[in-house]
Amino acid sequence: MTIKIGWIGCGIHATQMLLPQLVRHDVEIIALCDIDAERLRNAGRQFGVRNLVTDVDDLLKTAGIDAVGMAVGPDQHLAFGKAALERGLPVFMEKPPSGSAAGARELLAASEKAKKPLLLGFMKRYSIGNRMAANIVKSGRFGDVLGLTGYYMTAPGYFAGNVDYTGFFLHHCVHYMDLVSFLVSPVRSISARKVEKTPGRVLFHVGFEFECGAIGNIAMGTIQSRGTPVERIELMGDHQRIEVDDVIEIKWHRNPPFKIDDLGATLSEDCDTLTWKPNFTAAANEDPKGYHSLLADVVPALGGAATPAPTIADGVIAMERLETLRRELAL
Repeated sequence: MTIKIGWIGCGIHATQMLLPQLVRHDVEIIALCDIDAERLRNAGRQFGVRNLVTDVDDLLKTAGIDAVGMAVGPDQHLAFGKAALERGLPVFMEKPPSGSAAGARELLAASEKAKKPLLLGFMKRYSIGNRMAANIVKSGRFGDVLGLTGYYMTAPGYFAGNVDYTGFFLHHCVHYMDLVSFLVSPVRSISARKVEKTPGRVLFHVGFEFECGAIGNIAMGTIQSRGTPVERIELMGDHQRIEVDDVIEIKWHRNPPFKIDDLGATLSEDCDTLTWKPNFTAAANEDPKGYHSLLADVVPALGGAATPAPTIADGVIAMERLETLRRELAL
């Protein structure tokens, strides 16, 4: 069944990342909403939508609408998400679901009251390298995860005038508050340390203790150029480890024998390292970042199907962890 969607927010992220992948699925965008008239017109032209409105209430009243999608600000996610759920409409929204854990809990309560799903854009679960790593762990061939290490860096332009790290936490760090449990297990505790070179240039290390007994550490900060690779995850097991670089290249190291003195040495599929990275010369509309794969689970979930798509319950957990992190750092 084709899902008819009304979409709120026609900024760069929506029109270049989300909507191009959304329309590859069995959906029809029947209305677009944005307060910026030029952005709205451009999005309507790009996606062939004629019903263009500047008021969210007008979009929610659109005849025949099956679901609402949105990529706006945290406060708007809370307000518009609640409004859509109150009208009995399932919702997909980009993360974060709100500016606070309390707001995320409000959305969870609204979703439960409406008996309609609210799905979240935690696409890091679906980024190809991360997804492959999770599949290896879930296959049972890796054994227990004992440790997680990595880094996630960026240099966003949030810091003109008074320094406020809120946007960095809400739009970037929140991903890893969700991803670490997807790769390992629920988190038992979080600790953190920081160094702030100058206002706006911060590095912090986040320590995790997991319910499964594993430990982890992620370095995060605003001290690296986005023009360089800024993301890496390593899962450590017993004589095995998985390395994911920049979400697109994965290595699975196993337990090979020493080979230098073995004149008959070769490579064995049972114990030697396996590697993979995408072929970007292929003439295919691939999406290694994970938006297309995420929406492949989101779209049927909007229609009532049970899928692994991240929900507002996952968003509550991530936002609560994010607030614990900020208290630890006093940022």
